[in-house]
Amino acid sequence: MSPTQTPITVRAMQPQDRATWDRFVHEADQATFFHLSGWQMVLEQAFGHRTHYLLAEQDGTLVGILPLGRIKSFLFGDALISTPFCVTGGVLATSEAAARMLEQEAHSLAQSLGVDYLEVRSTIPMPPPWVTKDLYCTFKKEIAADATANLNAISRKQRAEVRRGITQGLTGTIEQEVAQTCYDIYSESVRNLGTPVFPRRYFSILKQIFGNDCDALVIRHQSRPVAAVLNFYFRDHVLPYYGGGIAAGRKLGATHFMYWDLMNRSAEQRGSRMFDFGRSKVGSGSYDFKRYFGFEPQPLYYSYLLKPGHQMPNVSPNNPKYRAMIRMWQRLPLGVSRWIGPLFAKYLG
Repeated sequence: MSPTQTPITVRAMQPQDRATWDRFVHEADQATFFHLSGWQMVLEQAFGHRTHYLLAEQDGTLVGILPLGRIKSFLFGDALISTPFCVTGGVLATSEAAARMLEQEAHSLAQSLGVDYLEVRSTIPMPPPWVTKDLYCTFKKEIAADATANLNAISRKQRAEVRRGITQGLTGTIEQEVAQTCYDIYSESVRNLGTPVFPRRYFSILKQIFGNDCDALVIRHQSRPVAAVLNFYFRDHVLPYYGGGIAAGRKLGATHFMYWDLMNRSAEQRGSRMFDFGRSKVGSGSYDFKRYFGFEPQPLYYSYLLKPGHQMPNVSPNNPKYRAMIRMWQRLPLGVSRWIGPLFAKYLG
C-alpha cells in the first residue's frame, strides 16, 4: 500500500450497496451469475438462511466482494458457504490485498459463528491450509447462431436423439412463468432420482428477483409438456439450471431436444455465445450426458477450512449413509414428495 492510500476495510453489504455491488460484478472478469447480490435475497426469502455478504472498500471505492450463506442442519452440519445452491462463489477483488482481507474476514466470521467449516466454490483451488475436494466438474462450450452448427457439434448418438425429437414433432416455448409447468416437471424428475425437491416459491422468488434474466423453456408433444428447464442469463452466457423430463418424454428424445433448442433460441433471441451446462458430480449420469453432448469437463474446486476435529463433508448421493433414504424417496407419491421435500431440500445447498 502506498503512503497516499487509505487502508482496505471490510463490512457487510447494506441494501443501498446492491447497485454498486452488481455493477462491480458485471465489470469483473472472473464474475459469474452467482456473485450477483440477488442471491442474498433468494437465500433469505426462499429458505430462511442467514447471509453475510461482505464488501471491501478503499478510498471510498469498492475493491472486492465475498458472498456467504450459512446452512445449519442436524443431518448435514453447520457451514458457511460461498455460495449455497450455486455452482460457484468466492472472492472477486481488484487486488491480492483486498482478496486476502475478505478471506480473513470470512475465516474470522466462521470462527465467531462456530460453524463446522467454511466452504468456497471456485474454478481455482485455494492455497493451504485450505483443503480441496474435486467432486464436481463444470461444462461450458461456445454455441453458434446457426441451429445446424449446434446440432453437428453434438456427438453422433446424442444427435440422433435430437433428431428423434424433431421427427416426433416436439415444440419448445419460452415461458416467463417458471413456477407452474416447469416446476411440475422438475419436481417429478428429481423425485424419480430420489432427491427432495425445492418449494415452488423458490422458483417464483428466482423469477421475481432476476426478472428478465430468468425464464423457462417448456417442451411439448402434442400439447403435453414432457420436459422443461429453468434458465439464467448473464452477459453472453445462458445457464440451464433446473431441468428435467417426465417418463413419457424419454422415448421422444425430449431432454436432448430441449437443450439443443435452448442453444438455438438463446443464441438467436438473446445473443448468447456460451452455453454453461452447470455442474455435475464426476462419474454421475448427468456428467456422462454432458460429455456425450459434446462438452468437456472442467474441474471445480470446492475448498474448505475445517473446524478442529471435523472432516470434509460428504453429502453426495453416493454416500452409503443416504442410499436407503434415496430409495425410499423414489417410492413416494409425487404429491407427498412436493409437500415434504422442501423440509429437507433447504439444507441441500
